[in-house]
Amino acid sequence: MAWGLPSTASLVPFCQKLNRLKTLEESPRETPPRRLLTTLDLTLLGVGGMVGSGLYVLTGFVAKKLAGPAVLISFGMAAMASLLAALCYAEFGARVPRTGSAYLFTYISMGELWAFLVGWNVLLEYLTAGAAVARACSGYLDAIFSRSISSFTEAHVGIWQVPFLAQYPDFLAAGIIVLASTFISCGGRVSSWLKHTFSGINLVVILFIIILGFVLARPHNWSAEEGGFAPFGFAGIMAGTATCFCAFVGFDVIAASSEEAQNPKQAVPMAIAISLGLAAGAYILVSTVLTLMVPWQNLDPNWALADAFYQRGYSWAGFIVAACAISINTVLLSSLFSLQQIISVMAADGLFFQVFAHLYCRTKAPVVSILVFGILMLFLVLLLDLEALVHFHSIGVLFAYSFVAISVLVLRFQKPSTSSSQDQEQASTPEPGQLRSALRPYLSFLGGCRPGAAVAWALGVLVASAITLDCVLAFGDSALNLPTWGYTMLLLLSSVTFLLSLLILGAHQQEKQQDTFQVPLVPLTPALSILLNIFLMLKLSYLTWLRFSIWLLIGLVVYFGYGIRHSKETALRRWCWTCSAPNQAPAQESRPLGAQMPYPTSLGTQRSWQHLLCRAAQVCRSAHAGASSEPQPRC
Repeated sequence: MAWGLPSTASLVPFCQKLNRLKTLEESPRETPPRRLLTTLDLTLLGVGGMVGSGLYVLTGFVAKKLAGPAVLISFGMAAMASLLAALCYAEFGARVPRTGSAYLFTYISMGELWAFLVGWNVLLEYLTAGAAVARACSGYLDAIFSRSISSFTEAHVGIWQVPFLAQYPDFLAAGIIVLASTFISCGGRVSSWLKHTFSGINLVVILFIIILGFVLARPHNWSAEEGGFAPFGFAGIMAGTATCFCAFVGFDVIAASSEEAQNPKQAVPMAIAISLGLAAGAYILVSTVLTLMVPWQNLDPNWALADAFYQRGYSWAGFIVAACAISINTVLLSSLFSLQQIISVMAADGLFFQVFAHLYCRTKAPVVSILVFGILMLFLVLLLDLEALVHFHSIGVLFAYSFVAISVLVLRFQKPSTSSSQDQEQASTPEPGQLRSALRPYLSFLGGCRPGAAVAWALGVLVASAITLDCVLAFGDSALNLPTWGYTMLLLLSSVTFLLSLLILGAHQQEKQQDTFQVPLVPLTPALSILLNIFLMLKLSYLTWLRFSIWLLIGLVVYFGYGIRHSKETALRRWCWTCSAPNQAPAQESRPLGAQMPYPTSLGTQRSWQHLLCRAAQVCRSAHAGASSEPQPRC
């Protein structure tokens, strides 16, 4: 062995740490969360997270710069892609009603490192969403005052000619973030009341825009004389779809709030479906009336909806729209609320700094996390323009959605843990991950694999072939510098590999649960979600990928510098190994969902290390009962 290089024996426990899974069993000492949210409450949360100030800016931005009147097709395709991801979120939200959303789903299925990366990108998602909404509100307010605010800033600060940065710092948007952070710091009761009120007002204003917009519609604006319906072609529509995708990300707030739902197994899927349908209808109809009222070339992307009414002579309607775009910040409030949720969960797991999990005694809000990440959001809104924030937001969301779809595939073909009362019932049913008995004569070469091995290889090949296929479709033969025959062969090879891996997954037994919602047409639905998400990520600019790579590197430094050493799973296993019975091997690093070790999961529950280790010792004593006849001490 070369000097300074780690041995294989030392790498094995290190890799086991990276892939250790989180368990979810309720502790009898744990106080259950208050389940107060109804289906209507969850639906309003989802609508408030998806339909906000972004609707007043994103429609005009995509129509002006990317797709033209075909923006409604971009929103429709983005809604279909979001529906695939929403089905995966609905299954996890009903199956695992805990706070944590995509981060938690990845932790219980794929492992700790991947969960941290997903959680790190969820933080990016909420940071950029809040900053983009603040920028949008600032643009509307600046347009109302005839650009006097931006002119004053440019005159006294100057214009930045840097590709990474905005033209000037938006101090007005920074003030909006400070105001919203103050509301969130007052506690969940105040912010929840505001979000529900703003969501109701927002729906009324959108209905007003649609009705008056169709009255003022001019079909001539879609004619060839005005550039046609799709002036930028299919490439523009797909680029618009990649940008519009971030408009529908608010449904993950429903999954994140499933722990407080009265009946999560039914309320979460229903709320996700209703809120996504309402948001898709709102975006498609608003973009339709916008491009019918005013030619797409004449749109001002900074305040397109209000400006359209001003151009048609309805200044009073434009003022109402502008006032609502400025004052109704449901997406900003939802982003800040979900941001402090995911930070608290990651800190409670030990993967993030513990100081961020501290709750202020009076408001029960994590003031430290709101302060630190509020300042980080201020830097983003001061340094980046709206286009960069939207693309930065989209790539983080698509990354998280891809891992949620992969997690659904992992758990569907994984053997679930069962209690002793269910062992006899489970013994009569086929084990998930095994080859279906009807297909064994035709797929005999897979019959000798242990349960789950063929599935794991097929899933890895599926993801790799999806990336290859998307690269071929996104860049084309000209960008890849391939001859026609080479491009065709690569396209056929990646397509056939993707379909074969999909068929191998479908040939294996899946876990079936009758009492909760499950994604239909597995593995087809999650596989299509993975394929489409990766394709949309590749349609984003290289600057977006560069910023995304820098963010991932920072996250890896945080994990390997702090998270891997302070993970609560490390403490639980260390005590389990210490008090294990004689001649018994330590617990495996990777455990299936629902293994012996319980885990405290309710949001805001603060536990000291002493109490956590005491619970671990209790588990070990109960697991090794009978190994010693001596009485065990109590904690």
